[in-house]
Amino acid sequence: MIIGIPKEIKNNENRVALTPAGAQELIKRGHVVYVQATAGVNSGFADAAYEAVGAKMLPTIEEVYAIAEMIIKVKEPIEPEYKLIRKGQLVFTYFHFASSEPLTKAMIESGAICCAYETVERADRSLPLLIPMSEVAGRMSIQEGLYFLEKPRGGKGILAGGVPGVKPAKVLVIGAGVVGTAAARIAAGAGADVTICDISLPRLTYLTDVMPKNVKTLMSSEYNIREELKTTDLVIGSVLIPGAKAPKLVTRDMLKDMQPGTVMVDVAIDQGGCFETSHPTTHENPVYYVDGMLHYAVANIPGAVPYTSTLALTNATLPYAIQLANKGWRQACKDNAELAKGLNVVEGKVVYKSVADAWGLKYEPIEL
Repeated sequence: MIIGIPKEIKNNENRVALTPAGAQELIKRGHVVYVQATAGVNSGFADAAYEAVGAKMLPTIEEVYAIAEMIIKVKEPIEPEYKLIRKGQLVFTYFHFASSEPLTKAMIESGAICCAYETVERADRSLPLLIPMSEVAGRMSIQEGLYFLEKPRGGKGILAGGVPGVKPAKVLVIGAGVVGTAAARIAAGAGADVTICDISLPRLTYLTDVMPKNVKTLMSSEYNIREELKTTDLVIGSVLIPGAKAPKLVTRDMLKDMQPGTVMVDVAIDQGGCFETSHPTTHENPVYYVDGMLHYAVANIPGAVPYTSTLALTNATLPYAIQLANKGWRQACKDNAELAKGLNVVEGKVVYKSVADAWGLKYEPIEL
């Protein structure tokens, strides 16, 4: 198969979809890998490193899309890329269709096969291609949140761990999945007073057993969230419903009871956000105020640490990419139920129910 690795063009997206080591694994199985020039530079991988393992370099994104049977990316295609994607082309990347109607319609019109990292799902309901970036985003959410909690950055001016005689910052983590657990662990390590809430009592029981003593668990409800927000300094939104829009768990009317300068980090923004007042931001302009609350809603948080993120992403995606390349998408998805769940839009049809529901489109289950 001919595989194309374009350079990411989303704002400050410094990751690349495949490392030279990953390219080598595909090439030694008989596939041809084309990489856009400088695609890996911001992640620490020079063009020469790809050429050394047998990849072929192309100067423009247009040439990569034109030649490739399968495109492997990091982030969803953005508007300048829509016209480059053609009928029958396999695109393997994060799509997050439920957060973008224009993207969904563009991919339907393209006739491409869209296999989304975020909905590849194991039998135990875990999401193997979302986990590594969720780990990064969870850790980064605290790193960025504490940075913006500093007074010169617009926050309250509170130190995470406090000092003797002064209480630490209060951190509320909404959602106890991969992102929320990683966030709570890093916040606890910084010495903060952490509360993590979720609707799963078994999950909270587990976290009570394994988390440090400065992490408390709380059943998630509108009442409990509203009460916690009154004294919270940093809020992390980390709720995920696979393939669907995130529920709005912090509404605008809740902000009136919060303290000015509270920092709100919405890690769920890729799926529409779990704060009613969230809208996507970029690493270039990451924050904005609503009713005195500082919102951070960068849609590609792991892009800020591209070396770590690229290695972690390739570790997870490569086994699936090899299956798609070796067998073709149809046979690979027939043989592997995990991959089949990654199919969202196929040749003009929406084949993932949550995406169809998000935009009122016809859902057509795929028959492999």
